[in-house]
Amino acid sequence: MDTPPVVRRGVPEGAEARVAALYWEAFARKLGVALNPPDKARAFLAAHLHHDRGITALVDGEVAGVAGYQLDGRGLTGGGASDLLAAYGVLRGLPRLALLALLERRPASRELVMDGIAVAPEHRGTGIGGLLLREIAAVAAEARCRRVRLDVIDVNPRARALYERHGFVAVRTAKTPCLRGLMGFGAVTTMHRPVTAASSHHDQETR
Repeated sequence: MDTPPVVRRGVPEGAEARVAALYWEAFARKLGVALNPPDKARAFLAAHLHHDRGITALVDGEVAGVAGYQLDGRGLTGGGASDLLAAYGVLRGLPRLALLALLERRPASRELVMDGIAVAPEHRGTGIGGLLLREIAAVAAEARCRRVRLDVIDVNPRARALYERHGFVAVRTAKTPCLRGLMGFGAVTTMHRPVTAASSHHDQETR
């Protein structure tokens, strides 16, 4: 990659469809049952993004990676029950709401919860994931959180390896055999990364 990535807080105006596509490509395994078909799912995600709950990495002005987080009751992916029912209809929407409820994660006190990280295939292995994680840690430090929390599914070892390289430690694994046939994974591991004072003093030029 010749052009170095530039990390920015927030989803740029006009990049909603690109961010939704990246997010869907990364998490369709988990979200597909609730939001399929893919075109409708990407449109729903794009229409209900919370721009200020994302970190983006830009290469030549295009979003190459995105990381979302939950803070103060809001995450990157929005859209409430009424939005989902309006998009999918009541009969099809109600079961989808129940499925999404299974994936809901609420932050504990002084905890920032990651909504996921997605990097475009052509930019993987270039360090963008690490840049996004460092900026997430800086956001958490500025918000006076004590830790960052995320969940990783058992069929995504590459993501878990990335998190471990950047200070995340597994604290528990929940077996979810009932979800293997439905969503394609059978266990979810919760990982924590402590927030230190150094987290807010990383290279400011990445922003």
